[in-house]
Amino acid sequence: MPKISACIISFNEEKKIEDCLKSLQSVVDEIIVVDSLSSDNTVKIAELYTDKIFHQKFLGHIEQKNLAIEKASHDWILSLDCDERLSEQLQQSILTIKDNLARADAYQMPRKTFYIYRWLNHCWYPDLKTRLFNRNTSYWGGTNPHDHIITNGNNIVRLKGDIYHYSFDSISDHLKTIDSFTEIGASEIVRKNKTVTVFTPVTHASWTFFKLYLFKLGFLDGFAGFVVSALSYMHVFIKYSKAYIKYRQIKNKPATDK
Repeated sequence: MPKISACIISFNEEKKIEDCLKSLQSVVDEIIVVDSLSSDNTVKIAELYTDKIFHQKFLGHIEQKNLAIEKASHDWILSLDCDERLSEQLQQSILTIKDNLARADAYQMPRKTFYIYRWLNHCWYPDLKTRLFNRNTSYWGGTNPHDHIITNGNNIVRLKGDIYHYSFDSISDHLKTIDSFTEIGASEIVRKNKTVTVFTPVTHASWTFFKLYLFKLGFLDGFAGFVVSALSYMHVFIKYSKAYIKYRQIKNKPATDK
């Protein structure tokens, strides 16, 4: 039977990491944790489940997750964030195919989000994620902080069961993440020299709101669906606004005296 390494990155996740690790115990053969120098009890909790804990100053979401893969002993990788866990149905789905993992290039699964006080059944669902893969043919890529698995192959099988995502405990938590992620995202836009005009923040943000609230039926998620759609609008608007401002700052930077 092929063996699976679970790969987790962490930073000050003492409230959520234990449930994540518990959900992995019956499925994987080892657990790798790469911690970004947490100052809370994250590492102490992780030590109850694994002795393979590595300390690394945060390099970036993509870089940190690829580092965790490098630390694994096995080629098949199951990757979760600390605020995620496997549902019982998903655990069973993985165990069912574990003897024959090589029949696919990678495996994807829907992610269901618990937002502050309720499950989101529409605007952020099914949110398919590739999280079980062979590291010889797959790796973390994308644009920080929105990473995703890139697989050299087309045979990606969807498993039954959900990843449960316990995202934000409050609107304040969501706003803090927006501020942090938009700064990273804006810097990546500038680094890659992507085009941003004065209209980009509004057009991209408006599309995000309508996509979530109307096309994905976010209004059926009640007030939580409206909040998620509105804050997603804000996220995109702020990211592209920060990028536009960064470009203007570069362009208008005063010449230094010689």
